Amino acid sequence: MKNIKAIIFDAYGTLFDVNSAAEKCKDKIGDKWEGFANYWRTTQLEYTWLRSLMKKHKDFWQITEDSLDKSMKAFKINIEMKNELLNLYKVLSPYPEVKETLEKLKEKKYKLAILSNGTPSLLHELVNSNNLKNLFDDIFSIEEVKVYKPSSKVYEMPIKKYNIKHEEVAFLSANTWDVSGGGNYGFTSIWVNRNNNVFDNLDYKPKKQITGLNQLLDIL
Repeated sequence: MKNIKAIIFDAYGTLFDVNSAAEKCKDKIGDKWEGFANYWRTTQLEYTWLRSLMKKHKDFWQITEDSLDKSMKAFKINIEMKNELLNLYKVLSPYPEVKETLEKLKEKKYKLAILSNGTPSLLHELVNSNNLKNLFDDIFSIEEVKVYKPSSKVYEMPIKKYNIKHEEVAFLSANTWDVSGGGNYGFTSIWVNRNNNVFDNLDYKPKKQITGLNQLLDIL
């Protein structure tokens, strides 16, 4: 890949494990913890898309709480666990290779940024709690435009800030709809496919597919 000037990362599911909050409570939740975690994440994403379409914006933290309420009812999880799960969501664990990969990319003088649905405070807390704060040049939140991915208004933010061409951005996400959103906007989109999933049919095929961020070092 040539002429890449900025590397932009999705946060949830790409840098940080969205299932780690429920996993840390698996002794209390039991064997259904993984099904519950996936349901919570799916509901959370559905709410972002539906609110964008309805033009009824709530920030990502409010949506995270709303989707948790539904998920706890669906899986019959004790409501007394709600605050514990929400607090753990604020400090999700990064994937094992994330920090080392970011450090090596930083050494290569790429501009590094996060582009996420998360609120600024949530994203900064995630980055700070995992000792990653010195590795990013910028943290872009959809709260700046008040609409969720995959709106083009979201992907436009780093282009405006850096004044570079679309194709000079390498955009990485584990979410196929996000890869397609960025790719259809004009980014050089790379799919982080950790779980051997099947890509969606959304008029875009990723430029590259990797199973972990460390493989990015071999293709740039």
